[in-house]
Amino acid sequence: MADHGIEGYNNSGVSTQLVGDYQFVDHEKPWRYQEGDLTVTRGSAWSGPGCHDGCGVLLYTDKDGKLVKCEGDPENPYNGGRLCVRCLDVPEVVYHKDRLLYPMKRDPKDRGKDKWERISWEEAVDLVVDTFMDIKEKYGAESVVFGQGTGRDIAAYITRLCWSFGSPNYVLFLSGCACYLPRVAGFAATAGSFWVADCSQEFADRYDNPQYQVPETMFVWGNYPLRANSDGFYGHWVIDLMKRGMELVVIDPKVTWMSTHSKLHLAIRPGTDAALALGFLNIIINEDLYDHDFVDRWTYGFDELAERVQEYTPERIAEITWIPEEKIRAAAHILAESKPCTMQWGVAVDMTKEALPASQAIAACFQITGNVDVPGGIIAPPEILNYAGGWGRELCPEETWKKRIGLDKYPLLNFGFQIAQPDELRHAMATGKPYKIHATWLQQNNVLSCMGADPTEQYIGLMNCDFNVSVDLFMTPTIMATSDLVLPASTFTERDGIRVGDGCQRGEVINKVCQVGECKSDMEINLMVGKRFNPEAWPWDNVDDMFSAMLTAQTPFTFEELREKHPVYLPFSYRRYETGLLRGDGQPGFNTPTGRIELWSTFYNNAGMDPLPYFEEPIPGPGSTPELLDEYPLVLTTGARPWSLFHSEHRQVQRMRDLKKECNVYLNAETAEKYGLVDGDWVWVENIYGRCKSKVEVTNLYQDPRVIACDHAWWHPEGDPEKLYDSHDLNVNNLLPGIPGKSGFGSNYKTTLVKLYKVTPEDDTNGPFQRDNYVGQALTDRVAEAIAATKNK
Repeated sequence: MADHGIEGYNNSGVSTQLVGDYQFVDHEKPWRYQEGDLTVTRGSAWSGPGCHDGCGVLLYTDKDGKLVKCEGDPENPYNGGRLCVRCLDVPEVVYHKDRLLYPMKRDPKDRGKDKWERISWEEAVDLVVDTFMDIKEKYGAESVVFGQGTGRDIAAYITRLCWSFGSPNYVLFLSGCACYLPRVAGFAATAGSFWVADCSQEFADRYDNPQYQVPETMFVWGNYPLRANSDGFYGHWVIDLMKRGMELVVIDPKVTWMSTHSKLHLAIRPGTDAALALGFLNIIINEDLYDHDFVDRWTYGFDELAERVQEYTPERIAEITWIPEEKIRAAAHILAESKPCTMQWGVAVDMTKEALPASQAIAACFQITGNVDVPGGIIAPPEILNYAGGWGRELCPEETWKKRIGLDKYPLLNFGFQIAQPDELRHAMATGKPYKIHATWLQQNNVLSCMGADPTEQYIGLMNCDFNVSVDLFMTPTIMATSDLVLPASTFTERDGIRVGDGCQRGEVINKVCQVGECKSDMEINLMVGKRFNPEAWPWDNVDDMFSAMLTAQTPFTFEELREKHPVYLPFSYRRYETGLLRGDGQPGFNTPTGRIELWSTFYNNAGMDPLPYFEEPIPGPGSTPELLDEYPLVLTTGARPWSLFHSEHRQVQRMRDLKKECNVYLNAETAEKYGLVDGDWVWVENIYGRCKSKVEVTNLYQDPRVIACDHAWWHPEGDPEKLYDSHDLNVNNLLPGIPGKSGFGSNYKTTLVKLYKVTPEDDTNGPFQRDNYVGQALTDRVAEAIAATKNK
């Protein structure tokens, strides 16, 4: 990351103005201006390609309208001019020779073959609309699935497309929705909204704002924010705050730059975060370290929580987590005694099977210590547009809404969640039960190589469909294997847009500066198709009018006005639970049925779930299936983020690929010696479900020799298209069965048991997807039954 200034980010050069209750940056120059021979346009970096941040950027175009460089906007308080390599190198993405430039179709009989025919946008939209409407008439709207990849700012438009068509089956094809949603649910179920670390992001004048206080300590839990920025959180804020005196406690199985600069590093066994949090609660409650006044006045169910945590003694937690007991006790004291204390957590919490109770337990640590809605604690960010959960739910008829896949098995989906359960949907696509899925719309979603657990079953489900449509920037294994029509999407430099969702705290605009081929923005594609599906649901003539309609429904700004004032910061204050600003009825308290933070959750109780947090051993794992350890002795964690790649994106981009050439398995030196492996060896990583190929990198960043790690979302764009770019060999998700938690949320992406052995010339490929002799789901069922039997002994 580029860091402007040795002292880190400061606001000395940023002036702000107040417009009503909104604060915005008073820029020296308009949103578009000349700098020599170049035109400079201020905007934000959103999908695609990108991440979850939407950093402020300055886009430079020449007299021919060609993008020549991307720089950070020093006047944007969010990132203060700092950018990662992905944004700095976006021109290479925009003009890459392998970009999808035109709509293309192929005969469904040629799936898996590189036999594409260029067609016009008019033909493409006609094909989508005619085919989908025919399927809807014959089989019902529910037989069409609308799926997306990582959210960023496109989710609102995809949900509206899905629901205006009449389908209830909008999905993120991620087992257990195991990214962001479990943490959202964990907080919403207890405190009525999602909460994030307070790094002064609610103020345009940031750290200089007189209301703000630097946290004494930040717990960085299951996240490495310098590489993996989530939930509207810019990772270098942590560095800014460290320079202002904040200390860190890092909970991560890996040694990182942050852990080496922390007060305490807890190298946790993957998948045991809930146990650690319950151990913290045991210490904080039993040693009387909690905030009595806050607990007495503003929480519900404390006595029940205190009783529950008695079984989670520090001694037991040390055994479970592989963290020394003295470190657990020290961390609990730091958490309770730091005023204020905050937390930045990540997807590692979501990617365990029982992620909801894990989130609930972690949240409780900060709730009972009074670090809620205070300067430098954890805060509920206001949203300029509250479409994070979807836009247009009222457009889907109630009788069809009841057919949403997974609703019968996971009642929690009835409580405010507007998504089909992805594992049940995966099974339905493969089996035709409870009804057959006939078509899919996949938008920015390389499901087979990136997020899809049990990718073979996912492949079978897509191949069972009559018609599959994909929207993307580049050809991917998913498109090559299963799609019949592909629509070319714009990068963020080729489109207009506004920030929607993802825990946002500011109003941002994306400004179009260039055009490549016939690419169109995700929003324009959704508008074009949506107007044909349901004209009344899409009444706008163009995307700018649509953006203005969204904005004026909730803010005093039109799209053009926001473009001039961008970025805009919303009204914000602390201790809103005392003044009624957290509740719709204006009464003091939190937005829960009891008006208090519910340590004993009425939300979970009403959904038929345990109202208190608990820990369940990862399955398979050392604590749940010890009988597997002789053959599978290593704990595998997956999904750590490299600097230059975002999930399965960027692998075509040479400079990004030069920074991360290949998929790796990371081994402690002791582990490598035991298996006779050295840097550069190719190995099979295998477990009871399947195997994948990875290149060995020996590193002591994973200090416990029992823990290894694999990169995720790998494929070789330079490889053979008809071998699906080696995706089936390299995909670590081959080892992941996709079994969600009791609630339907959470899944073990980051913890399983494996073994290693060298790749040989005689055994160097998994071959293609085996559709005809697939045993994945049957194997999953057998393993689940065996594990249940073990637990019942």
